[in-house]
Amino acid sequence: MDSTREVMPSGSHMAGTTVTTTDSDFTEVISSATPVLVDFWAEWCGPCKMMERPLGELAGKHEGKLTIAKLNVDENPQTAMNYEVMSIPTMILFQNGEERKRFIGARSKGQLELELADFIE
Repeated sequence: MDSTREVMPSGSHMAGTTVTTTDSDFTEVISSATPVLVDFWAEWCGPCKMMERPLGELAGKHEGKLTIAKLNVDENPQTAMNYEVMSIPTMILFQNGEERKRFIGARSKGQLELELADFIE
């Protein structure tokens, strides 16, 4: 594993690759000039599981233009608290370490693409 992030190979349900982030490497992951969409999720969350496929497809389709990172809130409570994530799924788009847009609740791939269009041109 490299020094900051672990890239998870695409599973049978995902078209692209996502980055798994933790409390310890979160700041480094979101500091990229490339937009980073962080999915705050938990294993027990049904709507979070519904987001796996659309996020995986976006990761593949916009590779190099958008990074999809996943943060498990049960395993990384400090980051979720720091960003005041009160309900999941919450997705926050970061660029150069700054929050640019926030989405709360499950969305379709098409809805996400529309809402991210200004950032992934």
